[in-house]
Amino acid sequence: MNLRFNNWVARKTDSRIWLGVFFIANLILVVSLVLLATSTSDNRPLLALLAAIAAIITIILTYFFSMSWRIANVTQNEQTGITTNSSLNGRGINVVAIGGGTGLPATLRGLKAYTENITAIVTVADDGGSSGKLRRDLGILPPGDLRNNIAALADNESLMTKLFQYRFNAGDLEGHSFGNLLIAALADITADGDSQGHNSLTVALVETQRILNIKGRVLPSTLTDVVITAEIKLANSERLIKVKGESKIEEIDGHVNAVTLEPEHIPAYAPSVRAILDADLIVIGPGSLYTSILPNLLVPEIVAALRATDAFKIYVCNVATQPVETSGYDVADHVIAMEKHVGRGTFHAVIANNTYPQLNAGITQYVPPAPKHSEIYQRYDVYYTDLTDESRPWRHDSSKLARAITHLFKPQQAMGIM
Repeated sequence: MNLRFNNWVARKTDSRIWLGVFFIANLILVVSLVLLATSTSDNRPLLALLAAIAAIITIILTYFFSMSWRIANVTQNEQTGITTNSSLNGRGINVVAIGGGTGLPATLRGLKAYTENITAIVTVADDGGSSGKLRRDLGILPPGDLRNNIAALADNESLMTKLFQYRFNAGDLEGHSFGNLLIAALADITADGDSQGHNSLTVALVETQRILNIKGRVLPSTLTDVVITAEIKLANSERLIKVKGESKIEEIDGHVNAVTLEPEHIPAYAPSVRAILDADLIVIGPGSLYTSILPNLLVPEIVAALRATDAFKIYVCNVATQPVETSGYDVADHVIAMEKHVGRGTFHAVIANNTYPQLNAGITQYVPPAPKHSEIYQRYDVYYTDLTDESRPWRHDSSKLARAITHLFKPQQAMGIM
């Protein structure tokens, strides 16, 4: 009797029938044993056979019930063999956050104060730094963005979290973070002959999240080895060039026009699609527009799920612009760039910053609001508020961002939309 057979039986058969059989078998077993102990007649062989059959049925059903309990803890994607994180049964609304880089962790750190049911869906297109080295040397999907978001859902003051984020600064390990090495090692340990390519990474993520005891879970948007290709207009020129690789994009003196993924038509990671469809609230961003956010949405099944879900969807615009990617962009430019790549209808509302402090700002170029008569105001609820971090004003303050998100979401709940 295996898990697949047990799962089929559990779905096809009313559990009350099995419970009835279980109790009848136990009753027959008890009565048979009592009669065996008191009887001296010729019926003893028959009673012994009856007791043996009842005992076998009882043992089989006991095993069946124990295995059925295990099935209830197996994720819907049987092929990955990954168990779901128990924290998804915790308190609070079901939230999905999509992005990568250093932006998405701000969303997670803020929202974990409001709910334990958080799923982060993260890009796996990074090819620079420690992640890039591990990707090239070991052939695993880049763990860096996954690591940062796992740490964001963990206890910030925990020694394990600090160790997880520790980065070596000398020797052969210079530039590598301990967390990246841990995920890579777990992926190698859990790889076996039956694993399909990078599926061992998902096992490693589950084990890593268990070690850190995080609230929520972090999933890749795809298990395919993807590469970002950007079309860039060179500075002071009309010439367009194509650049492959996230780390190469920021080195070009120019401006990104569009990005694509290679290979095309890649499959999404099934649990990520299911998380989107089951969500009450979805937050997209913040993060690098072309290299952290859009690589997730360019996975066809991810954007299809965003269109199909009943969740309330919010796009969080960056506080500051980025050279090459969004230099000179206002809020409307960010939204229109999203529409250009994935069409309209992937989110309902936009949250953007409207405070531009100079203290600690350095050379920060803030994203200005959309022009008063911008077309985006007809398509989205655009909510402006102070989102800046006092010490690093080019980044989002986690608490401010979480308050803004809940401010937009609560009316949706009150109206019964969610």
